Amino acid sequence: QVQLVESGGGLVQTGSSLRLSCAVSGRTFSNYAVGWFRQAPGKRREFVAAIGWSFGRTYYADSVKGRFSISRDNAKDTVYLQMNSLKPEDTAVYYCAADPGRIEVPTSTSGSYDYWGQGTQVTVSS
Repeated sequence: QVQLVESGGGLVQTGSSLRLSCAVSGRTFSNYAVGWFRQAPGKRREFVAAIGWSFGRTYYADSVKGRFSISRDNAKDTVYLQMNSLKPEDTAVYYCAADPGRIEVPTSTSGSYDYWGQGTQVTVSS
């Protein structure tokens, strides 16, 4: 059974940093892209960042470019989201998701991702 477990969320002040982790286990597929999404109260889930398998091709939402950085350690089956210069509008539940169908060219389309974690809360106070 494929499992994705996010960790690293918390309550921080504006301008602070957090690093989220997404650990993947039980996978039955060889390679996969990973995306991070977030959902704030009363809003739709939105794309944040994604990364491919081999070449580390990355893709970011405009709202986080220059502040967030996604990376991965394939040996550990773990993907990271480094979040710097956090703003109150970054407050949301953050989810990671795996997409075995798009290995090297990640997408921002949530429907492409087959496996999802339970999410981790990030709260940025002003």
